[in-house]
Amino acid sequence: MAAAPVWSVDPRTGKQREQVAVEATAEEVDAAVRAAHAARGPLADRAVRSAFLRSAAAGLEAAADELIEVADAETALGSVRLTGELARTAYQLRAFAGIVDEGAFLDVIINHPDDTATPPVPDLRRYKVPLGVVAVYSASNFPFAFSVAGGDTASALAAGCPVVVKAHPDHPALSGLVAGVLRRAAAAHGLPEGVVGLVHGFTAGVELIKHPLVAAAGFTGSVRGGRALFDAAAARPVPIPFHGELGSLNPVVVTEAAAAERAEAIGSGLAGSMTLGTGQFCVKPGLVLVPSGAAGDGLVKALTDAVGDTGAGVLLDHRMRDDFVAGVAERAELDGVEAPVPPGADGEHTVSAGFLTVPAARLAEEGAYDLLLEECFGPVTVVVRYADDGEASAVLSRLPGNLTATVHLSTEEAAGEGRGAEILAELTPLAGRVLVNGWPTGVAVAPAQHHGGPYPATTSTSTSVGGTAIERWLRPVAYQNAPEALLPPELRDDNPLGLPRRFDGVLER
Repeated sequence: MAAAPVWSVDPRTGKQREQVAVEATAEEVDAAVRAAHAARGPLADRAVRSAFLRSAAAGLEAAADELIEVADAETALGSVRLTGELARTAYQLRAFAGIVDEGAFLDVIINHPDDTATPPVPDLRRYKVPLGVVAVYSASNFPFAFSVAGGDTASALAAGCPVVVKAHPDHPALSGLVAGVLRRAAAAHGLPEGVVGLVHGFTAGVELIKHPLVAAAGFTGSVRGGRALFDAAAARPVPIPFHGELGSLNPVVVTEAAAAERAEAIGSGLAGSMTLGTGQFCVKPGLVLVPSGAAGDGLVKALTDAVGDTGAGVLLDHRMRDDFVAGVAERAELDGVEAPVPPGADGEHTVSAGFLTVPAARLAEEGAYDLLLEECFGPVTVVVRYADDGEASAVLSRLPGNLTATVHLSTEEAAGEGRGAEILAELTPLAGRVLVNGWPTGVAVAPAQHHGGPYPATTSTSTSVGGTAIERWLRPVAYQNAPEALLPPELRDDNPLGLPRRFDGVLER
């Protein structure tokens, strides 16, 4: 049976553009994983891999014109958005190169023997080592930053883990081009090209998670797809870590005082955030608690005006478009749900932005309205009108885990008066990033960033953005009473690599 062709598709028309690859067979997945596994030794040199990461960043920038043109043809995200995303991707690669050079991620700790302790302490030396080959499952909505050269790949390579990427079907041509950039960068530093593998096809993705030489996986996508892979990773004879980003509602709470103080600004800001990228951001605010009464009415009017002025947009593929149209229709049919600006189909290939409103009392109990507590991918949000603080808290208590949670406070509340601190305490268990008087769209790549959250936002407690994302692909190992001559250089007393470490309880930089 011939392998199925992989086509590049134009989401603006739904038509196939060109055949760019074929779906990988089980044998081809096996070959890609084994080639990656064989690259572990050469990748172990920290100087080589930091130089490789920097060359990969430079290679992406050098090929930017071609990459952005192909990315736009396959995703319809626009050259402005894609130019910024490519710059972010190159920045991530360089940032991880700096982390590799610094060496603190190895977490070196050395304790010399202490017979006076109870119990006595032997000679112990601990640091972190790479897990092995990492399977990376690309995201649809970030064809650069969460794809072949994205954060999962960059952090895994920085940790010393080769990768095999399962390309996303929405941008297969771009995936091949980016993989080529990474492989050329690898070859320039004497690394095997197999240090970055690429496979296409649904079956290939299943084979990849089951391969015995795959030591961990990173995924960004749907709850259904991510949960299936998570379960497969756990069901292996030797289970492996699965770091999945699955789905997020990203709730927002607007206090009555905040709505009274700046209804128009909050309403227009919400419109901009929920429609950004045609609503295709994982941190799009999907449920917003707004007070009943005049202050909330003003906010809803501002939202109505701003969303009503938003033009139709193209989603990443027609399957997503169909799911969006069906999803908003099903939600709008619920009793008590209104659509001041109806979201849905707009022409054959585009969708219109909109929002729904519902009384908070409808969401306080389990039932049909639970649908409103699920993510709907695309330019729509649900505005929940609450009568008092108790109703707002009742809705929050029913929410699943999220990547973000946001509160808009008045000036006085932000200064410590009122329920500001109490609301933050309610939101903290719900999300990995809690925002005050801002919008969640826009995830800064910074050392203190955390992009993760309680399930189903993610399947682990780790972040996929920021320097600490490297920790997902490492495991600690301690040596006890090992002769100095046998120790890896990272753990020797004379510190030949000049690493930051904790030496007999003292932090050395």
